[in-house]
Amino acid sequence: MKSVSISGSPRANVGKKDAKALRNAKQVPCVLYGGKEQVHFSVLAADFKNLIYTPHVHTVELDVAGKKFNAIMQEAQFHRVNDELLHVDFLEIVAGKPVVMNIPVKTTGVSPGVRAGGKLVKKLKTLKVKGLVEKMPDTIDIAIDSLEIGQGVRVADIKMDGLTMLNAANVTVVGVQTTRAAAAEATAAAAAAAPAKGAAPAKK
Repeated sequence: MKSVSISGSPRANVGKKDAKALRNAKQVPCVLYGGKEQVHFSVLAADFKNLIYTPHVHTVELDVAGKKFNAIMQEAQFHRVNDELLHVDFLEIVAGKPVVMNIPVKTTGVSPGVRAGGKLVKKLKTLKVKGLVEKMPDTIDIAIDSLEIGQGVRVADIKMDGLTMLNAANVTVVGVQTTRAAAAEATAAAAAAAPAKGAAPAKK
């Protein structure tokens, strides 16, 4: 898994007034927890470009006034109206301690159901996964080259060494749904295969 570097400045105060002043200065209030101590700091909003506004997941090399930490982004809070980034929580990576991450889902191969006119539907774009950081993949790859129309891959079908899927086991991650065109084609094929109505039975 790739890593991004982010530099932050320690926060002297952690109240709402201070947080508002930081946001007015294009800074984002942040907190790092999970280690020996909580660290409150701020980061330029523009510096989150390669961490938040990307489909990929990363670990983070934090530098807060010269102190270095390895972490993952745990949660980002946005303004409900203008989508301004309001606050970011980081979780410090501790050796031997599992973390929870949302890993993007990627499909591989070509579904025969899609070739037959079905529609591929990705119902979950990410999966919530628990495990050691060194076990975390960049993506969870799901092969779809055996999926016919009406078939899918559930969370329970996905097995990865050293990782635990936290989504409900019976949830479908990706599936192939029928379409009007596929249904019409299937009906036409069934009608063509059936004997004509009123036709005399074949002689023996």
